[in-house]
Amino acid sequence: MKFGTILISTAIVALAAVPAVAQQTNLRIQTHYAPETISGKNAAQFVDDVQTMSNGSITIEMFYSSSVVASVETFDAAANGILDCDMTGGAYQTGKDPAFQFVGDIMGGYDTPFQQLGWLLTGGGLDDAQKLYNKYGMQLIGWWVVGQESLASSKPIRGVADLKDWKFRSPPGMETKIFEKLGAKPVVMDFTEVFTALQSGIIDGADASILANNKGMGLYDVAKNATYPGFHSMPSDHLACNKAVWDAMPEYQRRIMEVAMEKLALRQALTSAKANAEAARDLRAAGVEIWDWSPEDRGAFREAAISTWPEFATTQEAKDLVASHQAYLKSIGVLPE
Repeated sequence: MKFGTILISTAIVALAAVPAVAQQTNLRIQTHYAPETISGKNAAQFVDDVQTMSNGSITIEMFYSSSVVASVETFDAAANGILDCDMTGGAYQTGKDPAFQFVGDIMGGYDTPFQQLGWLLTGGGLDDAQKLYNKYGMQLIGWWVVGQESLASSKPIRGVADLKDWKFRSPPGMETKIFEKLGAKPVVMDFTEVFTALQSGIIDGADASILANNKGMGLYDVAKNATYPGFHSMPSDHLACNKAVWDAMPEYQRRIMEVAMEKLALRQALTSAKANAEAARDLRAAGVEIWDWSPEDRGAFREAAISTWPEFATTQEAKDLVASHQAYLKSIGVLPE
């Protein structure tokens, strides 16, 4: 073969290997987190990762602090094309379908973010949850789990016995039923009212957020008791996108989004764990009592939680998700066979 022919053949092969012009995808995503929070900073890193790994073929306009629509309206805004993706959490959608409780805040099921992510990524959870999201025109891309939340209280909460007649702020829904079974008196009130209600003595305590966030809100300035590590609530924030938008993206872009979500999940769990450990150290030094519940008390809470799950599993999708969680919890030894 002549040298010129070799050059031409090589050029043809090289040109064939050059990909077509990359499809441009522009996504509008809303999160309920403020940009200066742990979660907000991790969301910003997710945006940078996606844009960098896609070489700019995916651009993301992130709206922080629910600046376009209210947090609870984000899912529908994405499904209806006002936004492209929802980066809040499934718990906001329990009014739409009770099944979202079991992708939003499973309550008492898992001990760590890694167990909970394990159900989604290795236990068949993503496929099981996808049926629910697809029903409403959305695609679940992944989770980022901040970790177990902590309680704040004006009196010791050393275990289940101290919950009797304990009046505390609770979000609506399944949590109120679980704590009522254990003798507590949950009061549903807006998140923004917690500090004033604690300060004035309207409530004895509050379920607000993780230990570090509670500390940042000043809750332990007025409530000198905390549970840590947490045990009762571990919300799963999601990234869910309009299914038509997702299906129109080329496979390599979808893969980039999925991989970036898995990185975000790891970062979220690790940065939150570090912030909580630092908060616990500082709170102890400031005289706040930190209560780590015994395995027996934790087990009692889990029993109350799991006995409440069927009460909220009133649709087939919810029943399927409960069964999926229970099967996975048994497979990793959290629940008995």
